[in-house]
Amino acid sequence: MQASAGDRDVRIDVKYGCDFPSGDKKVAVRVSATVPEEAAVDQPVQLGDVSTELTLPEAGLPDLADVGTAGVEVETQLTMGVAQGDHTASTVWIGTTDDPVAVPDAGEFTLTSSGAVPSVTAGSSGDLTFTAGKLTALLTSPKPDSAAAEPSAVLLTCTPDPDQDLALGTVPIAGDPQWPSPEPSGTEEGKASGSSGPDRGAGIPKVGDPANSVLQDGKAPRCAGDPEDQFSLNAYVTGYANVAKLKSAALFPVACTQIEQGATEIKFEDGLIHLFQDSTATLDYQGKPQLPPATGTFLTFGFMPTTATLEMTQIPPAAGPDGKPAPNIHSDLKILGPGNSEGKTTIEIQLQLRLYDVKVNGVALDVGANCRTERPFTLPLQGDMVLKDGVQTGYTLVTGGVLTGQVTLPPFSGCGVGEDLDDLFTASISGVPGVVKQVQAAPCAAAQQSPTVCTQDSQPVQVPKPQR
Repeated sequence: MQASAGDRDVRIDVKYGCDFPSGDKKVAVRVSATVPEEAAVDQPVQLGDVSTELTLPEAGLPDLADVGTAGVEVETQLTMGVAQGDHTASTVWIGTTDDPVAVPDAGEFTLTSSGAVPSVTAGSSGDLTFTAGKLTALLTSPKPDSAAAEPSAVLLTCTPDPDQDLALGTVPIAGDPQWPSPEPSGTEEGKASGSSGPDRGAGIPKVGDPANSVLQDGKAPRCAGDPEDQFSLNAYVTGYANVAKLKSAALFPVACTQIEQGATEIKFEDGLIHLFQDSTATLDYQGKPQLPPATGTFLTFGFMPTTATLEMTQIPPAAGPDGKPAPNIHSDLKILGPGNSEGKTTIEIQLQLRLYDVKVNGVALDVGANCRTERPFTLPLQGDMVLKDGVQTGYTLVTGGVLTGQVTLPPFSGCGVGEDLDDLFTASISGVPGVVKQVQAAPCAAAQQSPTVCTQDSQPVQVPKPQR
């Protein structure tokens, strides 16, 4: 949103204490925006030209040594308080850099992020005030040229220093709330219950979802977690699967994964401490254990363009002796010393692939409703993590990252109406391992309801982008 007539520019300079890998350091933060001169009750208040500028001290440059060789990109997540009288709410402002910023050899280092922010709707008249709160900044290197390498990252968790004015700006709200009509009641019970008065809870400001929320961008399915389950995580994943025989790749849309964490077990092996954890992942698409349908186009036999919709359905893990699904995620964190560790996470999901809506050279090919692999197959994925001198790179279950593996599809069966097409798809697709690369975003722990990773209805804030 650009500034328009009636908008005014506001900004605030705040000192934050940020947790760098090498220890706490002070960071100067400037938050800027344009706000309306005034607004009305029940009308969204939309701030524009929002930016967050971080000035890192020279003492923080060594922490970026492994990140900044090709410049640094940043994603900031700023918690903003919204207050109107005694009513308060909070929202998250997410911003990113447009291009990588070169890290200097000496001196202070400034990064600026920007992005659209959620609107706020006031439920009553009076001043609506925006106040800066906690800040996280994820500093990453651009995606490396080598597919085997992963970008390094440094996560800063920042808290405002005390005794500062944190108010960014105030928007006067005019008009009266549209109170609900009183319920008719001629009884003394009805009068005592206050049914004839307004609902004062209607004055609480209502905030929209973060700008890259799944509810706003339409690129991800619903993925709500269980706020009553302390061990539950829900995360978005996406990625590519190579079809080796067809020398092509299928992009799988953003999917929801429900993760039930197991207990952590501590063991000593080879003189080192290991933290082992078994967990269970279940796909969730419209209440079914599936990935969202994906459409792929391939060159069958090297020259014939073939388009098909792919439906991946998970075979749920079998129940163990305790009645709970058997774990399909195994994590091993090896502690090497203070600030140094290595981690490995392996995931094995049982899937079955169905093909439908098939077209060959633009002409529909009726494969029937049961054209699928003749048996389930295993999708093995692995993610590795390295923590060196407090700087973490790679994948963990609770932070996300890249997972890779190879999958071999079984023969097909049930394909064709009036003619048997099983051999056609088996010869074209099955039998040769194909590389799979999945990206998991940071999960939402719904029971904790952190606004930086969860929307108000317990869905993940972060939606990943696929990587080749």
